[in-house]
Amino acid sequence: MKEKTIERQIRNYLDSIGSWHIKTHGNMFSRAGTPDILACVNGRFVAIEVKRPGGVVSELQKANIELIKKAGGVAFIAYSVEDVERNLQKEHLI
Repeated sequence: MKEKTIERQIRNYLDSIGSWHIKTHGNMFSRAGTPDILACVNGRFVAIEVKRPGGVVSELQKANIELIKKAGGVAFIAYSVEDVERNLQKEHLI
């Protein structure tokens, strides 16, 4: 499955639970390693790095996920909608 397909499924899921979200696009105006989807779910900042199964997470992406967590946000890697749902449940956001 393509990463874009997984991203679309995740965005549709986020819509279905009433969250605000945006798909980020890497360019010269954005911070390198920013997770693919930024969201607000039940009042919490959530950052999701989307990967296709077998996709590699860069060290910079891992570092940004940790920085977001240290700042009090929720951040994780998702290979599927089920990963998103599982992480949001783990954080008591759904």
